[in-house]
Amino acid sequence: MTGKLHKAEPAGPGNFVFTGDNFKQARSIIARYPQGNHHSAVMPLLMLAQKQNDGWLPKSAMDYVAGMLGMAPVRVYEVANFYNMYNLEPVGQHVIGICTTTPCWLRGSDAVVEACERHLGINCGETTPDGRFTLREVECLGACVNAPMCQVINAQGEYFYEDLTAENVTRILDVLAHGGHPKVGPQSTRKSSEPA
Repeated sequence: MTGKLHKAEPAGPGNFVFTGDNFKQARSIIARYPQGNHHSAVMPLLMLAQKQNDGWLPKSAMDYVAGMLGMAPVRVYEVANFYNMYNLEPVGQHVIGICTTTPCWLRGSDAVVEACERHLGINCGETTPDGRFTLREVECLGACVNAPMCQVINAQGEYFYEDLTAENVTRILDVLAHGGHPKVGPQSTRKSSEPA
């Protein structure tokens, strides 16, 4: 995850500032932390900035957050580089994160990844030419009993899909491509995390 800022900076707002509503929200977030600990607001402020900027953080947004919190910019860059929830380059409308850690791998995540790559015509770490999908491998998403699974992040929210196969993950992608909202949770007939 290191070195993300060593790439050429993608085109983005040169003078990032929070909108009026987001500025009020940022002030409210900062107020949640005890006096003298306002630097702890860095993570939610970065998420707010990312949401305002179509799902990614240009350097100017990180610098703005650093200035708002009175932090050295490098400290904000460290946070943004460490956590994979922050996007340091533009992403698609739907960011698909497929878990490939041991439980998901044992239950077929390789086939799920391959199906997504084939269906979208991209590899993990890439965005479709039309800007609709970004595909990623991610670490544990916390539903190992319903492996394999994926996370979809888009303007509507964050959604989790479990018990994936090559067939049902492509159906999920098709529903998203047509503006729909696929049923979240297990894609099998089981309820919640009852035994298969």
